Amino acid sequence: MPRAKKKLVLTQPIKEGLKAIKVRLDHRTVITLASLKALDFWKKRYPQAQVIG
Repeated sequence: MPRAKKKLVLTQPIKEGLKAIKVRLDHRTVITLASLKALDFWKKRYPQAQVIG
């Protein structure tokens, strides 16, 4: 009996009514945030963080 193939998930599911903020922490790390309060937290850890979307 062949094995069932797993569905590959490459992106996070988009929740309804949630505005996502994409932030580049360094040259290869991009995270998605849900609020500006979370952005303040990450700016303290990564002063070079840039909002990209």
